[in-house]
Amino acid sequence: MIRSQLLALAVGVTTLISTASAADIDPRRVTCSALQSLIARNGFVYLTRPAFGDDVVADVTYCSGGSSTIQRRSVPTSDDPECLVNYCVYR
Repeated sequence: MIRSQLLALAVGVTTLISTASAADIDPRRVTCSALQSLIARNGFVYLTRPAFGDDVVADVTYCSGGSSTIQRRSVPTSDDPECLVNYCVYR
C-alpha cells in the first residue's frame, strides 16, 4: 500500500515538473524544428493563443483517457506557417 502511494506521489511530482517546463509556448516565437524538439523532449507542450491554445503531444501515450487518437494539425512558427504537430482527439 505504501509502495503504491509513493509511486503515485512520484508520478504526480514528475507531472508537475513536466507541466511547468512545457507550459505556455508561443509557437510564433520559435522555429518549427525547435518546437518539434521541445515536444519530443517534454512529451507534450501547451501552445498559447492565438496560434493554437491547447496541448500538443509527442504521441498518443501523452493523451489522457483511453479512447483518444492523434490528429495532425498545423500551427504557425517563426519559419513555417504550417508546422505540423500532434493533437489529441477524444472520441
